[in-house]
Amino acid sequence: MEETMANTAKVSTPRRTKRIQISSLLASAPMAIVAIGVFVVCVGYSVMLSFTKSRLFPNFNWVGLDQYERLWGTSRWVVSVENLFLYGVLFIALCLISGFFMAVFLDQKVRFESGFRTLFLYPYAMSLVVTGLVWQWMMEPSLGIQNVVQRMGWESFEFAPLVSSEYAIYGVLIAAVWQSSGLVMALMLAGLRGIDGEIWKAARVDGIPTWRTYLFIVLPMMRPVMITSVVLLAVGVVRVYDLIVAQTGGGPGMSTEMPAKFVIDHITARGNVGLGMAAATMMLLPVLLVIGPWIYREYVRPAKH
Repeated sequence: MEETMANTAKVSTPRRTKRIQISSLLASAPMAIVAIGVFVVCVGYSVMLSFTKSRLFPNFNWVGLDQYERLWGTSRWVVSVENLFLYGVLFIALCLISGFFMAVFLDQKVRFESGFRTLFLYPYAMSLVVTGLVWQWMMEPSLGIQNVVQRMGWESFEFAPLVSSEYAIYGVLIAAVWQSSGLVMALMLAGLRGIDGEIWKAARVDGIPTWRTYLFIVLPMMRPVMITSVVLLAVGVVRVYDLIVAQTGGGPGMSTEMPAKFVIDHITARGNVGLGMAAATMMLLPVLLVIGPWIYREYVRPAKH
């Protein structure tokens, strides 16, 4: 009798597992359909339009690579790519550094930690439009920080980067770092809290200075957190648009022009869908270069092992 019940249980277990798998597939099917329809199909359609002579409305007059040749022959696009590279490198580096230092500060079990954590993370809850408008006002020579400091007696003080084509990109950078450092702080703090306390005890017993412990022991152990932070920041760099429009509008001149603004302007105001889609396709490439290795490392390689 017991042997019969055991055989029945063995047969029912695979059936139950198969039933659960089918239920999971059915439950995730709508999300998969939406993802494929919205992302894959739309991206493919955009890439296809980049090979056409579409103007205000899409059409299928194929022109091959003419739009890409015209794109890289446009000075505004070249300047926007240069601005994006400078902005992206500095933005990611400064966000990682400031976010890590804020996380280290909170990891010291300071008083009012929850208050500090909320204060550091609050800017990330603000939209980029609001962030841009706030920092535009703060960097306004006649109203912002410069005016306040000069009224306090320091008349030679100057802080108006947005009015200078040479320094405007750094004014945008300040606002962006202020807005995004809190996200990195939250990720880094979670990583620090996951470090085994025995590692800190062993480091203290061996007489290793705290800064060396963080630099050579803790940071290598937080590599997954670092990679996630870089991926999120890099994607944000490529699609930066709201902050530019709200803070500078791409000026002075083309000093803060960005690829995302170039794409939106050509698809809407300039009525050149083909050229705008070619620029959007070029923007897709760095995103794939950043996300592709991360997806392989996090999902494909573990599945193989």
